[in-house]
Amino acid sequence: MNTPPAQRLSQIGLVVLSLAVGLGALELGLRAWRGYLGAWPNFVLEARTVHAGREGARFLHDETLGHVPRAGLRSNGAVPVRHGAPVLAVGDSYTYGDEVTDEETWPAALQRLTGRHTVNGGVSGYGFDQTVLRAERLAREVKPAAIVVSFIADDIRRTEMRRMWGAEKPYFGLQGETLVLHNVPVPPRPEPRSTLTFAQRTLGYSYLFDFVLRRLDLLHDWFGDHERVLPAGTGERIACLLTERLAALQASSGARVLVMAQYDAWAWQEAAHAAEQRRMASGLLACARRHGLLTVDTYDALAGHAALRDLYAQWHMNAAGNRLMAEIVAEKLHVNGH
Repeated sequence: MNTPPAQRLSQIGLVVLSLAVGLGALELGLRAWRGYLGAWPNFVLEARTVHAGREGARFLHDETLGHVPRAGLRSNGAVPVRHGAPVLAVGDSYTYGDEVTDEETWPAALQRLTGRHTVNGGVSGYGFDQTVLRAERLAREVKPAAIVVSFIADDIRRTEMRRMWGAEKPYFGLQGETLVLHNVPVPPRPEPRSTLTFAQRTLGYSYLFDFVLRRLDLLHDWFGDHERVLPAGTGERIACLLTERLAALQASSGARVLVMAQYDAWAWQEAAHAAEQRRMASGLLACARRHGLLTVDTYDALAGHAALRDLYAQWHMNAAGNRLMAEIVAEKLHVNGH
């Protein structure tokens, strides 16, 4: 027997109402349990505002690179310099040294190990495109004997974006196999509220939704303020072409360029993460070798470590992990303290 349309509509309405009441009860119950009944912030906006304030204290807007450290370069602390031409280190937060002190970064560890001044030009949040542009700028100023270009696989994905973690950035488009620079001069960081989507403006107030995403570990893109402008996967072609610029830099500066693949903490939590990161890193390193650059993949050295988790803080390398990275670089560049 067919159900009349009016009755069917009524049944659907009851289901929707029941779901709404149930979710509302869960929202209020969870808030009561967690002490949030009296506070109804937009959790996405709150997180982005805190992040923007923290990054604003560390970095300055730069019309060419997007953002740079307020001090210009990360200090190596009191690590002594004994001799030799400098080494320039560029990369993302793994080079800059998030979660460690000045003296515990891998550039500082390399300086301690070799006695050569190591210039830490790393910048948190950089894509591989920004890292290459930063290397070109600093090489003119530093006149290094060697340049170490460090990356993690996510830096390749970042080349597909015009905004990462709320900060605008330059990016390269493709005309055939030619790179074309876009979004320069780079606009200032937008006000966090201005980039919220409709879902973030509404569901952002739900403590229940926030609670579920936290448990599923899905807050990266929900809280993160990213804007993609290139199709997924394009970054691998762009990063490969950027190694040609590094080869040109090597020729013009006379500095030996070493491209180093590092691995974030995610690589050691799930086999699929490790496989994808290794695939992307291997592709970029192969491009670098084709253009006459030195390369090193740190995966095997990390995977073979007896206490792998002891090499990381929360998300980045700790002092022990950075010492291992410095040892790998020193061996590859054939530099030491003698």
